[in-house]
Amino acid sequence: MSQLVLKNLRKTFEKGTPNAKVALDRLNLTVNDGDFITVLGSNGAGKSTLFNAILGKFRLDGGKIILDDEDITQMKDYRRALNIGCLYQNPLLGTAPNMTIEENLALAYTRKARRSFFAVNRRDSEYFRALLSELNLGLEDRMKTRMGLLSGGQRQAASLLMATIAEPKLLLLDEHTAALDPATAENVLHLTRTIIEKRHLTCLMITHQMQSALQMGNRTIIMDSGRVVLDLTGEERDNMTVPELLQLFQKNVGRDMASDRMLLDLQT
Repeated sequence: MSQLVLKNLRKTFEKGTPNAKVALDRLNLTVNDGDFITVLGSNGAGKSTLFNAILGKFRLDGGKIILDDEDITQMKDYRRALNIGCLYQNPLLGTAPNMTIEENLALAYTRKARRSFFAVNRRDSEYFRALLSELNLGLEDRMKTRMGLLSGGQRQAASLLMATIAEPKLLLLDEHTAALDPATAENVLHLTRTIIEKRHLTCLMITHQMQSALQMGNRTIIMDSGRVVLDLTGEERDNMTVPELLQLFQKNVGRDMASDRMLLDLQT
């Protein structure tokens, strides 16, 4: 069972200066086991700050982060990484470009074994090949290829495997298709849905695409000014159209604060 509980999270950057910015403002959220939550919000709403707080990238001003009944608020980021997988917008992040696909997967797989070194044996290699074949990108025949030689879509698909191969308690996806062309992004989203459902992963996914926000997962939250201002689930979400979601977004955030990027994405 994987449950994430965020209690009263508070974070202000450059506190005490004229540039002080409240990034998390007494944020509360409970993510239940198996939840796949899409996260919407204008630029500066606190979405990426929330992810970085969960990952332990900075010290909070207040609040608690509890994962599976364990308080991880003060836990170092490298220890959290054993149980939290993350995939970023930039396909270049999170991989070793000069290592092969197989070596990158092996490095990610060591998190499950809690080892400080890795060595690819025949059994592991066959397992990696089977996982890569599920991507339908022909990467199972290119396991000795360096990651840096892959296209952005191939690399992001391989990175998705790296983030999930150790079966993390929580998966964070930070606009992981934003840098891809529409066709490739759609394929990676399909792979995302398939892997999450197959492995029964608990996931939070930041997106600017309102269509994806409604089609992916079982919950959609909207953030504004460091808080969760709307949590959609059940029949309300299932029956909602994109124009209705946009209307709700503008009602809770305000048209003047809605990001131009989100509005542009809606029209494409």
